[in-house]
Amino acid sequence: MKFPILKDGALLPLVESFYTIQGEGYNTGQAAFFIRLGGCDVGCSWCDAKETWNPSIYPPVEIEKIVDEAVSYSAKSIVLTGGEPLNYPLDKLCTLLKERNMEIFLETSGSSLLSGQFDWICLSPKKKKPPVGNIHMLASELKIIVENDNDFEWAEKNRKLVNPECKLYLQPEWSKSITILPKIVEYVKNNPIWRISLQTHKYINIP
Repeated sequence: MKFPILKDGALLPLVESFYTIQGEGYNTGQAAFFIRLGGCDVGCSWCDAKETWNPSIYPPVEIEKIVDEAVSYSAKSIVLTGGEPLNYPLDKLCTLLKERNMEIFLETSGSSLLSGQFDWICLSPKKKKPPVGNIHMLASELKIIVENDNDFEWAEKNRKLVNPECKLYLQPEWSKSITILPKIVEYVKNNPIWRISLQTHKYINIP
């Protein structure tokens, strides 16, 4: 067991949880309850949640408490994000959420093996630590963050690994969106199998 203190996933390092509107990718515009876990083994330089990287500053929380809050809201959609949520065993959390009839979405880089059960997997692979296992074939959505021209090649490399039904998205790195977005627009026009994802929650100033 990687983190004995977490009792095989009965406790998890919760950074924050909140009810909001999904801002990115295929499920943009949908109300959802977000569960953000601490700890990341990738460490992207442009990450907008660097405060989550060190899990030791987030005391482990009983998953029953997390679930009780999640089901108190109107929407029945849950987004597990981080950090990197797959750093931890998620089977127990997902089981409790499913017992309460919740729909579970995962946002992951795929840097750790998959655990838990999900209705939707958004895979956002990173060059620093590529996905492991067979998560490419299980991904519902492939979301590539585009920071520079080389990321288009990275996008195509990962596209070849996902299943034929997987939705494909290119998303500009936020701090460089003014310069990189026009390039993404032209790329999608020339390669219409891809779609553009924007961080709409940042434009409308919500979590």
